[in-house]
Parts: sequence; structure tokens; C-alpha cells
Amino acid sequence: MTRSPVEAFLPGVKVSKPESEQHESDSSGRERQDQIDADEPRNLLTLAAFNVVLRFSWIFKTESVLVPRFLDLISGSGFVRGWLPILNRTAQSVVPLMLADRLRRQPLKKRSLLISSTLMGLCFLTLALVWLLLGEPVEGTVPWWMAPVFLTIYAAFFVVSGMNQLGLGTVQGKLIRPNRRGRLLAIAGITGSVVSITLAWFVLQRWLEPPMRLPTGGFVLIFGFAGLGFILAGLLSLPLREPRDDESSRPLRPFRQAFSDAWDVFRDDVAFRRAAIVAMLFISVQLLFPHFQSLGRRNLGSDAEGHHLILWIIAQNAAVGIFSWLSGTIADRTGYRLAIRIQVFVCCVTPLLALLLTSTVVEHGEQWFWAAFVFLGLVPVTMKSFINYALELTDPSNHPRYVSTMTLCFAVPFVLSPLVGWLIDLVGYEPIFIAISLAMGLGGLLTFRMAEPRNS
Repeated sequence: MTRSPVEAFLPGVKVSKPESEQHESDSSGRERQDQIDADEPRNLLTLAAFNVVLRFSWIFKTESVLVPRFLDLISGSGFVRGWLPILNRTAQSVVPLMLADRLRRQPLKKRSLLISSTLMGLCFLTLALVWLLLGEPVEGTVPWWMAPVFLTIYAAFFVVSGMNQLGLGTVQGKLIRPNRRGRLLAIAGITGSVVSITLAWFVLQRWLEPPMRLPTGGFVLIFGFAGLGFILAGLLSLPLREPRDDESSRPLRPFRQAFSDAWDVFRDDVAFRRAAIVAMLFISVQLLFPHFQSLGRRNLGSDAEGHHLILWIIAQNAAVGIFSWLSGTIADRTGYRLAIRIQVFVCCVTPLLALLLTSTVVEHGEQWFWAAFVFLGLVPVTMKSFINYALELTDPSNHPRYVSTMTLCFAVPFVLSPLVGWLIDLVGYEPIFIAISLAMGLGGLLTFRMAEPRNS
């Protein structure tokens, strides 16, 4: 960027642009926005298709069912299961925060979707290959080193998954207007649920039940399918019509500056800080994600396990679609504050419902345990609501920073994840599930202190 002679010799002095140059800049900006608005229907459908493929790939590695079941197969320890949430959330929060400035400088943000989705796919194809080379051992005969290998690949996956979420939030903020983002959430949610449930019933169920019942015939196919699906999702980002940004003239900040910038956002933006505190209390439910399936399996016979795993997956994915449509409709009409308030209060009953259905109070409650997974389906929808809320608090040039900062806030509670797993081994499920439910309820109360950006 060239500077005038006055600015060169007097750095503190800003020289206004000539009126003609300013008018030309404003006209160019309007033309650019008009083109974005004209391409919005195409981009909305393209992003919806991207989200749908990402969704149905994700069910083949569901965090609340299949991944912890696989870890139980190779380890069986609640403490080891407790590492899943911290690796999940920390990996997809810290690294993207460090890369947010790099993404801001990229002329085309959609490239990050192609690269990150492809790397996500390669992680799970690698895991499928390792399991295949082991000959898919049965429970109790898995080599000791498989658990650390799995956790390493799992962490690498969520590093690139965090990059993917950062890119998706930034592209969405750039190409889709605020009052259309709820529509995108609804379309992707409903369609993704229909496709995911169909695949779960007709494909995944065959790999989980006799004669192909896991572990002898399931996880190579399951993880391989997920890997190929993530790569396909990346390819679907190519048709996006995105104008180039000219941000390369801005200086590239060092990695450590990213954490300082995140703290500045949290400290200086009161509206963001209040939402972030609610988000941190809400996301504590994910500390329990690996333990829901082990709690539900306590009273199930081994012959019924595959059938119930499928029911839980279907219930969770059906709920994502329904809640996406409801939440998106509420958000487009009234703003994301009300949507988040409803979501947090509904989610806070999930741990209590899980305990009730596995207690002696409800006869044959294990047969209805899928109902707990219905409310777990609201968790990813609520996380997207927090991201969309953050997008409305600032202008597009700051979207990568706000999205990455909110994602980092999601990670804060997860330092307690191994402790939660150890405490479940020590004192049982009940005290921990109740404590998490109370924390989420407090978050729901604090939504009444959140601002509504559309009223500003």
C-alpha cells in the first residue's frame, strides 16, 4: 500500500483520500456486495450441500457413540475415554486461532474448505488402514500401542476440523447475509438428517450387526466411508462463487499475537464476553459425550448392542435436522439470542434424562435411552448458533478473529475432561452428570444478560 509524502514523513498523520477516489472506492464496494447478493442463492445451496455431506460422513465417527465405543474396544477405561473431549476441543480451537490471521489474508477463503476437508478424510483413511493391517482384533487382544496411535490421529483430525469450521464460518459470513444464515442452517440440517438417517439404517446398521457385527467387520468400513465422505465434501466447495479479497497488504502477525488478539476480543467486547461465558458453561455437556454410550450399555445384552447403537445415532441425527430448522427459523425472525436461550435450557436436562432412564425408577428405561440422544442432537446446532451470533457482533474483516476466539472459548472447560473421566471411574456417573446439568442451567440464566445485535 503506497502512502502520501505527508504520511511517509509524519506517520501519525492520516491524509484523507480525494473525494473522487473515495467515491470510486464506495462504488466498487457496492458493486462487489451486489455481486455477492446476486450469487447468494447459488452459494447458499452449495454450502448446504457441503454441510450435508459433512454431516453424513460425521455419523460414521459419531463422538457420542461410535468413537467412544471404538476406544472402549481398544482400552475400556473411563480415564482414557476422558481424553476424547479435551483432544477434540483443544485441537480444533488452538491451532485455528493461530491460523485465523492467515485465513484473513487469503484472497479466496473457500480454498481452506477444500484443503481442510481433504486432510480430515486422510486422517480417517489412515485409521482404517491401521485397523485393517492389525486384522481387526477382537476386544481384549488389541496391542497396547493402538490407543495412543488412535488418540494421535484423532487429535490431528480435529486440528484440521477446527480449520474447517473456521473456514466455513468465514465463508458463510462473507457470502451469506445475517438474516439468511438461519435458512442455511435449516436446509442443511433437515436434508443432512434425512440422508444421514438413511445411510445409518441401510448401511451402518449392516456393519454393526451380524453377520458383519463389530469388531470383526465394522471399523475398517466405517472409518473408510467417513474418510471418503470428508474428501467429497471438500470437492463440493469448488462451485462456490466468491470475490477475491485484497488483504495481503496487511502485515502478518506472529502466532503468539493470535492469543493476545483473542484476549482483546474477550476483554473489550462486552457482548462477546457475555456470550462466551454462556458458551463455556453450555459446552461442558461435551465432557460427558464419551460416557453417554457406556452409561447406556450398562444394562444392555451384547446381542442388542448393535441395534441400540444405531437407534442412538438415528435419534441424534434426526434431532439435529429438526432442531436446525426450528433454531434457524427462530434466529432469522428474532435473532440468535432467543435461539441460544432456548437451546441451552433444553440441553441442560439431557444428563438428568440419561440418569433417569438408566435408573430403577423407569422400568426398562434402557429401551428408551435413545431419547437422551435426541437432546444431544441439539448440541452441534447450538454451537453453530454461537458462531453465527459472534458473526453479527462485528464486521466481515474481523470474522476470522471472532469465530476463532469463540471456538477457543469452547475449549476452555475441556481441561477438566480427563478429570471427569477419572471421577466417573471413582464415584460413578450420577454426581458428575448432575453437576454438568447445573452448570448448563446457570448458562441458561446468563443468556438474559446477552445483547441482541440486531437491536443495535
